[in-house]
Amino acid sequence: MLNAENINKSYNSGKKIALKDFSIHVPTGSIYGLLGPNGAGKTSFIRIINQITQPDSGNITIDGVPLNPAHIRDIGYMPEERGLYKNMNIGDQLLYFGELKGMSKNDALTEAKKWFDLLHIDHWWKKKLSELSKGMAQKIQFVVTVLHRPKLLILDEPFSGFDPVNANLIKDQILRLKQEGTTIILSTHRMESVEEMCDFVALINNARKILDGKVFDVREQFKKNIFSVVLTEADETAFERFGQKYSVDNVQRQNGMLMFDIHGNHAQNETLTDLLKTGNIRTFDEKIPGMNEVFISAVSQKNSYE
Repeated sequence: MLNAENINKSYNSGKKIALKDFSIHVPTGSIYGLLGPNGAGKTSFIRIINQITQPDSGNITIDGVPLNPAHIRDIGYMPEERGLYKNMNIGDQLLYFGELKGMSKNDALTEAKKWFDLLHIDHWWKKKLSELSKGMAQKIQFVVTVLHRPKLLILDEPFSGFDPVNANLIKDQILRLKQEGTTIILSTHRMESVEEMCDFVALINNARKILDGKVFDVREQFKKNIFSVVLTEADETAFERFGQKYSVDNVQRQNGMLMFDIHGNHAQNETLTDLLKTGNIRTFDEKIPGMNEVFISAVSQKNSYE
């Protein structure tokens, strides 16, 4: 869907580096996460895609075609800094923005009513934005972004300002759009959003991509061969023998359960056999690092090489 090759962008006559040799490939119909702290370069890249700014060098193509003004109608962009008219009726705003994206008034009206129903806001049509809370206004911004059925949807911190119920509602709609074939770029510093929703991720720090790939593969790359175990009816003498053979720590005893971690690259069948001699296995799970741990490890590795 989208290919970016060797994108460079700086400000203030080169004093501020926003992106340095940044390259990614966003497959069609996927959710691609741009993950990094504020100021890492995520928003600069998004503004280049939207042709708000131009790169100093590098190339971007969409479906093999160099990025050009005609692509704007195929892109939906929800910026972190929201941009709606506070004193204009919400319904009129939706029709206005729909027509800006090339929709007829009737088509925009039909699509807007569909989204109002999906997001349970059908009674807001004649309200003004200034009458709504931040979370409610966020819903309207989302509808404006998806109204024209974009092929490429770019969401910059889309869950900012939402309570958990409405965050889940928006998340479900994003996943539905993906199932219908929309390609989605999700820019965030919320690690849990990437783990829950994204197929692919690029980790960005200090204007550079430090790691990218499928979310599962990226997390697997940083696992440390640690298994979390919970036993019931454990025999303390047998557990002592088990601990002499395996590297065990974080031992806890609570409500008749024995909980601990096993470190090391042991054969799982042998480990399970020895555990069964120790007690009844309630859980035996490999600890796969979350994106927060992955990001910290990846940044540390990158810094150690430089």
